[in-house]
Amino acid sequence: MHFGDQLAEQVQLKKSAVCVGLDPRWPSLPAAIRGTIDVKNPVAVAAATQCYCQEVIDAVAAKAAIIKPQSAFFEQLGPLGMQVLAAIIVHARKRGLLVLLDGKRGDIGSTAEGYANAYLGVDSPWQCDALTVNPYLGDDTLEPFVKAAQSQDAGVFVLVKTSNPGSGFLQDAAVAGGQTIYQRVAELVEKQSMATLGSSNYGSVGAVVGATYPEQLQELRGMMPHAWILIPGYGAQGGTAADVAHGFDSRGLGAIVNSSRGIIFAYTLPQYAQLAWQDAVSAATTDMAHQLNEACG
Repeated sequence: MHFGDQLAEQVQLKKSAVCVGLDPRWPSLPAAIRGTIDVKNPVAVAAATQCYCQEVIDAVAAKAAIIKPQSAFFEQLGPLGMQVLAAIIVHARKRGLLVLLDGKRGDIGSTAEGYANAYLGVDSPWQCDALTVNPYLGDDTLEPFVKAAQSQDAGVFVLVKTSNPGSGFLQDAAVAGGQTIYQRVAELVEKQSMATLGSSNYGSVGAVVGATYPEQLQELRGMMPHAWILIPGYGAQGGTAADVAHGFDSRGLGAIVNSSRGIIFAYTLPQYAQLAWQDAVSAATTDMAHQLNEACG
């Protein structure tokens, strides 16, 4: 099934545009998971991390549209961490969740093709439904990813206007005619979205636009009417439901909003302190979905 349509189906079915970011920082994991494990014991740390991520997935499976493992937090565990990442992708798929790997891959020629073939689709080794991609090496670097996405019914989310404070150094710079770099990338994304359009009126090529820049988010929604937008920066980074509402269309579609710490470490927040850690994760996902639905009307 076409990726853009799959995502629309999940958002409508669950009445939730929540994307749960899996960033398993070891010191923040629940004490019940960490136990007395020595951080110098890589086998035990990897096993506990896998257990934690799978239990998070179980807690959000009925309430989130998609999950987003951040590859860095698994890579830092070494080869065992990559085995954990593979296991949780399989687990998420068994629970009916779409999986967006946040790997921010980007390269030229056959190397880009290698990344695309590695990650995208059920026929790939990693079996991801989507992948974040860095376009700042040039438009030709996107072509292998788009081609793989089309052939594998997968998706690509292209970095357009990212949530970090330093994003303006490059992305806001003006090029010929006064157009900014992020606007130029947005035009490319919309072109690729139109070329991969599904029945939902959204393509398989989406964009990453930070909640921390609501004015640009509103602008870019208008520039990319056929592109799904992944919105990071919600909650812990300062983005609000009112900010991210600019990314949605009139049907409440077109955007997924990522929360990592605000959900997976919800048990550290005062409003969920009375709950068991997995129940806190579930409740935080429900609350976020309600907040987004209210903000989007």
